[in-house]
Amino acid sequence: MSGLKICVYAICKNEEAFVDKWMDSMKEADLIVVTDTGSEDDTVEKLKERGAVVYVDVVKPWRFDVARNISLDHVPEDVDICVCTDLDERFDPGWRSRLEEAWLNHKPRNKGAIVKTGRYLYNWSLKEDGTPDIQFYYFKVHERKDFRWKCPVHEFVQYFGSLPLETVYIDGMVLNHYPDPTKSRGSYLPLLELAVKEAPGDERMRYYLGREYMYKGKWQESINTLKEYLLLPNAKWCDERCAAMRWIARSYYRLGNIKEAYQWYFKAIAEVPGMRDPYVEFAKICYEQSDWPMVYYLTLEALKVKEKSRTFVNMGYSWDYTPDDLCAIAAYRLGLFHESLEHAKAALHFAPNHERLKSNLKLIQAVQKE
Repeated sequence: MSGLKICVYAICKNEEAFVDKWMDSMKEADLIVVTDTGSEDDTVEKLKERGAVVYVDVVKPWRFDVARNISLDHVPEDVDICVCTDLDERFDPGWRSRLEEAWLNHKPRNKGAIVKTGRYLYNWSLKEDGTPDIQFYYFKVHERKDFRWKCPVHEFVQYFGSLPLETVYIDGMVLNHYPDPTKSRGSYLPLLELAVKEAPGDERMRYYLGREYMYKGKWQESINTLKEYLLLPNAKWCDERCAAMRWIARSYYRLGNIKEAYQWYFKAIAEVPGMRDPYVEFAKICYEQSDWPMVYYLTLEALKVKEKSRTFVNMGYSWDYTPDDLCAIAAYRLGLFHESLEHAKAALHFAPNHERLKSNLKLIQAVQKE
């Protein structure tokens, strides 16, 4: 053991179905502290039976930041590393040793005392076969002192101390999300509207609000809000700006404004040329428009990007068979049968049991023989 005291802390409500698997995953920690916010099932009893320290604190009106700060307050002061998770999340086994290794071997950029926070791979969604779909690097590992959670929803932990803050990338520490499909996102939109009202200059909350409008099919509200986001002085993070432009493009497309959709996808690509997602999403709408030259060009450009982002969300469809599949179809339509065949084979390599991909490959091979 490293001598580091590690505590997992969480909030929950009515999650008895997740308790056992979550506790099995988190048991590598020295201490597990859970704040229940008003369960009406056996969540509290099951957690206690499994060895968690449980507090009950009802939060009204509901805000995620308030609940998480209450939960953090229950973590003992002598803890070295805090790991915040939810009960529908599970680590791959061996996560503690990966965390300790990265934490202890971190080489500070600053002289003297520092404070550390950790980033690790998060599989927000998984495919049916258990392989990752949507991935990004998560941020819920931090030291015990001088951290507080901020924002009513899409909350994040913020350091407010005086020492230099450094990020530790924890290779091999992987958290997987197994969401409850019965749980509603209904509280997200009003909480995001509240967050923007509380802090109109907060670019992060305005971005999330615009994205939530898109999720709800409120296309014009999404466009307006995300354009406001792009004009904010602190909206400087290229990855997030690129995403905002992608959501604007998608919203215009849903409104039937193809010209604006194309323009905003071009802007998104220009913002972050080294990210696959804008190319692939643009290619997908071009496919629907039978714009084969654009599909072919965009998918080839996407496939030039060989590494996933370590700073933003990676969409699963940008890294599975989709780019090669679209490229194969576009090349076939353009009479580029050799190129079509190569990309059809590459697509099938990702999904060897996919019936449509197998049929496409046979069709292309038949044309090649003529």
